[in-house]
Amino acid sequence: MQFHLNGFRTGDPAIAEPLLSSKDDGHAVTPSGEVDVLIVGSGPAGLTLAAQLCAFPGITTRIVEQRDRPLTLGQADGIACRTMEMFNAFGFADRVLREAYFVNETTFWKPDDAGLKTIVRHGRIEDTEDGLSEFPHVILNQARVHDFYLDVMRNAPQRLEPDYARRLLDLEIDPSATSGYPVTVRLERLDGGHEGEVETVKARYVVGCDGARSAVRKAIGRELKGDSANQAWGVMDVLAVTDFPDIRLKAAIHSANEGNILIIPREGGYLVRLYIELDKLKADERVSNRAITADQLVAAAKRILHPYTLDVKEIAWWSVYEIGQRLTDKFDDVPDGHAGQQQPRVFIAGDACHTHSPKAGQGMNVSMQDTFNLGWKLAAVLRGIGQPELLDTYSAERQAIAKELIDFDREFAKMFSAPPKGAAGAGADAVDPQEFQRYFVKQGRFTAGTATRYRPSIIQGEPTHQHLAEGFTIGMRFHSAPVVRLADAKLVQLGHVAEADGRFRLYAFAGREDPAAPTSAIRSLCDFLARSPQSPMRRFTPAGTDVDALIDLRAIFQQGHRTLSLDAMPDLLRPAKGRHGLIDYEKMFCPDLKNGPDIFDLRGVDRESGCVVVVRPDQYVAHVLPLDAYDALAAYFEGFMVARG
Repeated sequence: MQFHLNGFRTGDPAIAEPLLSSKDDGHAVTPSGEVDVLIVGSGPAGLTLAAQLCAFPGITTRIVEQRDRPLTLGQADGIACRTMEMFNAFGFADRVLREAYFVNETTFWKPDDAGLKTIVRHGRIEDTEDGLSEFPHVILNQARVHDFYLDVMRNAPQRLEPDYARRLLDLEIDPSATSGYPVTVRLERLDGGHEGEVETVKARYVVGCDGARSAVRKAIGRELKGDSANQAWGVMDVLAVTDFPDIRLKAAIHSANEGNILIIPREGGYLVRLYIELDKLKADERVSNRAITADQLVAAAKRILHPYTLDVKEIAWWSVYEIGQRLTDKFDDVPDGHAGQQQPRVFIAGDACHTHSPKAGQGMNVSMQDTFNLGWKLAAVLRGIGQPELLDTYSAERQAIAKELIDFDREFAKMFSAPPKGAAGAGADAVDPQEFQRYFVKQGRFTAGTATRYRPSIIQGEPTHQHLAEGFTIGMRFHSAPVVRLADAKLVQLGHVAEADGRFRLYAFAGREDPAAPTSAIRSLCDFLARSPQSPMRRFTPAGTDVDALIDLRAIFQQGHRTLSLDAMPDLLRPAKGRHGLIDYEKMFCPDLKNGPDIFDLRGVDRESGCVVVVRPDQYVAHVLPLDAYDALAAYFEGFMVARG
């Protein structure tokens, strides 16, 4: 984390200076009637978007929530490796790691072949494959994730806080408006002393993060479409005494005739979550018709765990739900066939546009990735540096990913709910427990969140030069690796230089040659970026800002850090920044030669030619190009950026 750029100041560097328009109490003044972005819903998707937009002081954001206070007990708890990478960009991954339960291994249990009346362990695997991410898969109460996001918002220049006890009444879009505030929203206040009062907000954009019963989705005429598996499940967080040996491991249990359980240990060392299979529902039956009680869930869990005992001492939270997979056909308000002709003004994200079972732990994770995708695009357009067509890519990219999730969840839920083969009464849908374990392993990258791959578009290049960096797959997240920072010999993760600040990253991997040589490819690239009229840095970086305000160039050399001279490197890798013209010394890196294969080998980077890896603000690889592909690099940014005046 860099700070002191524009002058020395004491205190917590994570707390930004407040905007000049802020009140004396430190809370920002938000225009009551007009905002750039109105976010409806303060769940994980809404808070991710709000925290992202907070990085831009010129954007006015308001977030409203129907609940009367912040969440204190969350339902989602699984945090995938990819989500941890995103949390690191927001600056609170370390806080999550300090509190969370680490999911290191998963065990699988099946009926004992000897009698089928008891269960036995038949498999034990690593939960996440080695090297998939520098971060683990962890478990933490959703409310704590909310707390961390709220801190990011409070510490931002706007000092943003959600407005609670607001219910959306209606939303109207002026189809003739091409600028200004074309969306009008009416909000009903529910807080004491103001009940029934109606607020009118005009917004440039509205984002509905208001859950499966989304009022925003209904207002733009979108529908969740899908089906139900007619299967009821219970979920409960309990403090219990048990002799089941894997109670502190993630465990998938298939009993012969009593149903199935998924055990998820929780943070703190004692709490555990149980997903408990209940009876099949009739075709027209709802789970609410069953009037299921917590005692019934406990009794079902005891039957499934036999011969092990379960003495539940306290239930922190419980619920019942039906398995179903539903998806909307688009995630914005633009009618089919009008993309590119009509700018989207209203978006939906998270459960508002895709719902599924919770057992694969994808709901919160995918929802947050929705708005991380959307946030930088909204910011670019609102700041006047991105073309409006950028916003069309949100629905195109995230709807396709949600469909993949729905398809995966349908198969996963079906296999988990199916009776084991050999059980009494098991029919054609019975599953071999070994087959379920193999499917779990096969889909490991998907559940870790690292399998997402975006298709070519105006912001995704074609894989023409993919061979230059085979481990940085175009369309997939940038897979970090350890490097040594040249200036101070510090061992760091290269991917951790990316903050949630809306900037693109250019990672320039040098060839074998001396990077300080007058004719080196790295020096020539820096000359192009610093001096050429076609340079995207010169064409698109807003006037009056630092040279890296839009595109952050980093160089990775092949030589050891003790063999290179910092002052011999191109000036663009030692840029002068801020009001004092201070030198940024953190742009250059060397391989870690002490701890196994270095980054060039780990990520398949061509050692002879080197390459440039272009990474989007949401940490996805956008392009891989030769170091001297200046025209192609310029053309990529020309496709969606706005040249400065």
